[in-house]
Amino acid sequence: MNELHPHPIYSRHRLIVPISKVSALAARGNLFAVREPLVITKNGAIVDGYARWELARLQGIQTLPCMEYELTEPESLYWLLERHRRSNGLNDFIRILLALELEPWLKNKARLNQQIGGQDKGSSKLTEAETVDVRSEIASVAGVSVGNVSKVKQLIGTAPPELVTALRNGEIRIHRAWLWSRESPQKQREELWIYQSKKAVRKISKRLALRHQRSSPPIHNLENLLHFFTELQPGERSEISVATVKAPGKTIFLTEELVQSFRLYQEAIPKCGATNSH
Repeated sequence: MNELHPHPIYSRHRLIVPISKVSALAARGNLFAVREPLVITKNGAIVDGYARWELARLQGIQTLPCMEYELTEPESLYWLLERHRRSNGLNDFIRILLALELEPWLKNKARLNQQIGGQDKGSSKLTEAETVDVRSEIASVAGVSVGNVSKVKQLIGTAPPELVTALRNGEIRIHRAWLWSRESPQKQREELWIYQSKKAVRKISKRLALRHQRSSPPIHNLENLLHFFTELQPGERSEISVATVKAPGKTIFLTEELVQSFRLYQEAIPKCGATNSH
């Protein structure tokens, strides 16, 4: 176990095995965890079986079966991508990032193949042919379209760090980020903030709708609510945002802050005190 270590690509891109994957493996029992051999390189880099290795470390297992192959780092990365094309934790953006590290290696292979085949027709034409072939190969290894490879290459050089982080986390799709990349960095950050905010509101709204269905909380009187809004000053109305959420039924959801202001407003309305007339 001490001789094993993650593939260098994990450190460079700060990749980790999702805890859900390790937990699912643990639920199947120790026998399964130690039965299937890990695929490793001569120097102990794990190519396949990282989750099994993590589980073994957590459970104090000292020995795991391994199949050792003599692979260069590009070859082992190629194999890793082939084995984890749709693995949890490796979304399209991350797989393209990893596959792009193979670009020099793939270009060299394309050059050698063309020379062997007698197709070397000059450096300018060769470069153009390499670009097409390598881009297709990168897309194939990553399991994505050629267009997405081009978009990611552009995003790596132009996108703000916040956008790259959102892509790595799978919060946004490559095409959406690429469309935003036509804007200034500040505008891209604003678009990301709006998108994340709307997504958070939808998530909270669904949770509130479900809670409402289960617990049936007190329902505010619509007539009183309308009266409250008509009594507000124009400046107070402008502070209230209105959003549409996907929820079943005909229900108006209010934030706690808005409800509190409603109550405070009602308490502030002057009331006539009782008077005695003689």
